[in-house]
Amino acid sequence: MLPLRIVDSITELGAHDEGCLAVSGSHGGLSSARYALAARPLLSVFNDAGVGKDDAGLAALELMQAHKLAACTVSHASARIGDAQSTMNNGIVSHCNALASMLGVQTGQTCLHMIEIIQRQTRRQP
Repeated sequence: MLPLRIVDSITELGAHDEGCLAVSGSHGGLSSARYALAARPLLSVFNDAGVGKDDAGLAALELMQAHKLAACTVSHASARIGDAQSTMNNGIVSHCNALASMLGVQTGQTCLHMIEIIQRQTRRQP
């Protein structure tokens, strides 16, 4: 089973978290993405922070995709920004990059259900 890290801030991840499923309370902006890139989780979950001007709250998705990492956001209306447990328990996926889609991430699903699906799929793989 893949390690699951639930962190209020994506800055809490380190090199030892490579390949984990990272559920964070961080916004999905570029600064958050840079911290996630350093840790290289299999999937990073962010908060869309209301999306923002020029889609700033989703900027992490494209950057992560460019570095071959899956990422998605949950809606700011479903989970508190900065509260990873809220993301995990109440978050509803609002956006995802193509690599996240390939893992089975879909908009509208709960974060909890999404993590369960990915954990189940990775358990079956040799």
